[in-house]
Amino acid sequence: MASIAVVTGGTPYGSERLYTALRFALAALFDGHTVNLFLIEDAVLAARKGQKPAEIQGLLDGKMPNCEELLKSVVAHGATVRLCGVCALERALAQSEAVDGAEIGSMHDLVKWVAESDRVITL
Repeated sequence: MASIAVVTGGTPYGSERLYTALRFALAALFDGHTVNLFLIEDAVLAARKGQKPAEIQGLLDGKMPNCEELLKSVVAHGATVRLCGVCALERALAQSEAVDGAEIGSMHDLVKWVAESDRVITL
């Protein structure tokens, strides 16, 4: 199986890019791959505890996908998750506010993962 680095900067609930990255990571994990997920830019906000996305009638049975819950599932299934430290700082996200298993890191983490991974995908 492959080692895959997934990099995403999509905003939670603002587009589907982050949602797609989380779904991709879960699919890769279920297929037996090793996944390292690096959240940059607005994607770091997916790691904030206590999300309650607004429901939109007629869309997805009235429930928006909860990025926090999807991220917790990615962690629970074995992915390593790092948040860009500069991006988290700019968005006032402290480590204590992040879900368990999502650690504030740095670009050095991303560089290491890119250098060591069999595949890198950016969503």
